[in-house]
Amino acid sequence: MLNKALEEKSTIIIPPAVYYEMWRGFKHKAAPRKEQAFVQMCKMYSIGEMGLSAWECVAEIYGASRKTGKPVEDTDILIAAFCIVNGYTLVTHNTKHFGNIDGLQIVDWAE
Repeated sequence: MLNKALEEKSTIIIPPAVYYEMWRGFKHKAAPRKEQAFVQMCKMYSIGEMGLSAWECVAEIYGASRKTGKPVEDTDILIAAFCIVNGYTLVTHNTKHFGNIDGLQIVDWAE
């Protein structure tokens, strides 16, 4: 999937919540090779930023997921809101966590 995106000259942006998830994992577990690989990847692609409209979208997704009885993890909500507000497609293999979020475009990179 990444190779196809690069061939098509797609813009690749790392959501800030993904950046956070990666770094918290590096701080929790000693994984220097993975940390270094991530640092190199971050030099190649942009790290997104979240404005107020994204935070409002976070609150909407949170409320909707609670009302349906299918709560979504906070970091997944942050990632989804970032993508929705910016009109980005989320590329993930973890489609199960994001499948109940309205308005989110998802592509499974493993397919």
